[in-house]
Amino acid sequence: MVILSLDTSSRAMSVALLQDDRVLGEWCTNTQHHHSVRLMPAVRQLMAEVGVTPRALSAVAVAKGPGSYTGVRIGVTTAKTMAWALDIPLVGVSTLQVLAANVPDFPGLVVPLFDARRQRVYAGVYRCTRGEVTAVRPDRVLPVADLVAELAATGEAVAVVGDDAARFYDAFAVGLGERLWLAPPELGIPRAACLARLARQRLLAGAVDAVHEFAPAYLQASEAERKAAAGELRVAGSGRERGTGAAAGGDGDG
Repeated sequence: MVILSLDTSSRAMSVALLQDDRVLGEWCTNTQHHHSVRLMPAVRQLMAEVGVTPRALSAVAVAKGPGSYTGVRIGVTTAKTMAWALDIPLVGVSTLQVLAANVPDFPGLVVPLFDARRQRVYAGVYRCTRGEVTAVRPDRVLPVADLVAELAATGEAVAVVGDDAARFYDAFAVGLGERLWLAPPELGIPRAACLARLARQRLLAGAVDAVHEFAPAYLQASEAERKAAAGELRVAGSGRERGTGAAAGGDGDG
């Protein structure tokens, strides 16, 4: 079984190839620059370097979000197109679950997170033991203060992981004290190799996603969509309010 995995859901862009339980290759940057332009060249280069052809692929895995709205769309659209064109299974995995997999065998709760702005975070709560990454709470968008209070009430040790985790350190430290472990920066980047391993577990369990029905897991509407729903957007060049639709141009990452 050869799995190609793609993650463009955050600042990082990562691509990996997994053959059974062996990582053939992985490519990752953390710049949030031009994912749409760089993704397919990265895929082609990695496949060429490890000697895997498109027809040798058994499945395509993709990080389905949450994260950057534009980034998630890029990865999901590319994965769906490849799965359809090659007639192979598509497997979507939560970006937060992929991030949690960077902290294996932690004796407590693993909390992967991304900044959702306005003192809110995209966050999951997982247990990571013996290669299994199991959700304790569903992925959500919630205020940091609410998440800290919830975790404090468990009485368990907590590992917080993510590229944005350090900016919320004070809030977690006050609520959790010595029970808090802030994962180092190198663990805060979602890795396509972890994504591929989680996807392989799903495939072996018989869980695949229908290509045409598969959709990203944004968890919340974009800022443009929220403003449109509230009638706050204006038609360009007119002064008239627009009550439906999303803003054109811009990635909607608010």
